[in-house]
Formats: sequence, C-alpha cells, structure tokens
Amino acid sequence: MKTLNLILSSFIILLVTTSSGTYHPRIFIAGDSTAQGYDTTKTVMRGWGQMLPYYICDGTEVVNHAKAGRSTKSFRNEGRWDSLISQVQKGDWVLIQFSHNDTSTKPERHASPEDFRENLIRFIEEVHAKEANPMLLTPLVMRTFHEGNLIDNRLKTYPGIIRKVAQEYNIPIIDVNLKTRDLILLLGDEKSKELYVPNDDTHTCEAGARAVAEFVVEGLKEYGVLTNCSGM
Repeated sequence: MKTLNLILSSFIILLVTTSSGTYHPRIFIAGDSTAQGYDTTKTVMRGWGQMLPYYICDGTEVVNHAKAGRSTKSFRNEGRWDSLISQVQKGDWVLIQFSHNDTSTKPERHASPEDFRENLIRFIEEVHAKEANPMLLTPLVMRTFHEGNLIDNRLKTYPGIIRKVAQEYNIPIIDVNLKTRDLILLLGDEKSKELYVPNDDTHTCEAGARAVAEFVVEGLKEYGVLTNCSGM
C-alpha cells in the first residue's frame, strides 16, 4: 500500500509540475571523490559538489551523483550513470568531471585516452537525447610541488582531451584544472596546503572545496545557468 501511495504521489507531483510549466532545471553532477559529498561528522574531506548549493540563490537544485574512486568507465559499468540519466529531464544541466581515476592502473577504473574520449562523447550524446545540457569540467589540479615548481604529470593528457572534446562538440566547459592550478601557484607550496586534506595533494577540505565551488559557480553564471548571486 505504501508503495502504491508513493507512486501515486510521485505521479501527482510530476503532473502538477509539468502542467503548471513551473519546472525548474536542475544541476546533476557526475564525477569522483573531488566532487562527492561527505559525512561531516567523520571526515574533514569535502567535495566541491557538496559546497555548490551554498552558492546558489535562485532555487536551482543540485543532484550530486559523484562517487569516490569512479572513472568514466566504472561510473557507467556500476550503473551510476544509468541512475543519473534516468532522472534527467528536458532543460536540466549535467556537469561531467572525471580524469583522476581514469589514469589509474586498476583495470576496473582505467580508461585509455582513446576510451576516455569515447566515454565523454557517449555521455554527451545521452544527455542531448534527454534534451538536456551537458557541461564538461576539467579535473582539480593535483598539488604536487618539486623544487618550488608545481607539476601535474599524474593526470597526463586527460585534461587536454576534455578541452578538445568540448571544442569539437561545442560543449560548455569550466576549466577547473587551469583555475585551480593558477590558485595553487598564487598561494605557493605551503599556503596551498590549507585547501587540501592533511598529507593529501588531491582531496580538498572545506576551504578548498568552497574555492572550487566558486570557480564552478562563476562558470555557470557565464553560461547563464545561474543568476548573479553570492554564496555563504
């Protein structure tokens, strides 16, 4: 009986929303640990997708499907992409950010540069098929200094592939990799550690996640996805 009532309630909400024409496009996130949400009582680690709602004032809902350890390959193979795309409606936005785990040597995660490109294109096509809007994001820079210089060779050519696909398919892109690289260089080796989890050059604490969320919001405003408002 409860199941039937839930189905009827969901149908009524959908019917009212559709018929009234008041449906507000949502923002979906497909990504890895750098974007996912975390239990604030168990860890200081935070993902930018977790902070994003604090910077949105126009009622846009953020639906965060990002999960630690996932790549373009495993995100689909585990059914996470199917779960996300099944919820997407016309006019929604889908933010896609991978790379960190695609470069992994673990076979369940690894996607070659060629496969990574094809996976991105497939994501894009399936979002378009729902009459929704894909947006690509390059990955956060990995805070790796050597003799005072920031190096980021672990991500290899993958950020460049994202930029190339966005250009070829005319897809909006937020170059988080470039923005975070500039920020880390500005702060320097020691000061930039305050944005990351201790002894971790990949995952951000709240300060770092908020910084990245601000970069994402700036990009969303530039493409007209969000209204011009400031966050917390």
